[in-house]
Amino acid sequence: MRIPTQAVLLRIFIGEDDRGDGRPLYEAIVLKAREAHLAGATVLRGGLGFGHSSRLHTTKILRLSLDLPLVVEIVDEEHKINAFLEILESFMTDGLVTLEKVQVLQYRPNGTD
Repeated sequence: MRIPTQAVLLRIFIGEDDRGDGRPLYEAIVLKAREAHLAGATVLRGGLGFGHSSRLHTTKILRLSLDLPLVVEIVDEEHKINAFLEILESFMTDGLVTLEKVQVLQYRPNGTD
């Protein structure tokens, strides 16, 4: 798969307990991105964060927290990301979605030049 030098970064901020399409939302997003043949998706788990409720979500030992913050990142061509946004809107009800233009410096599958 070849990604152009200029691409778009889709960043989706959600909670660990959020659900979509009958499963954890982060999982649903990654599976839909794969079905849409996007270049890849990464889920990042946050140790501390807050959202619109201003309630802190943390991994501190003395305070068990569920619903930790997650960020799903996807980089691909702008038209492919825009098409994916329509799919995302059909099953995502909560969260923050951002887009930014990025410059891809390197994208190589393992073992290739």
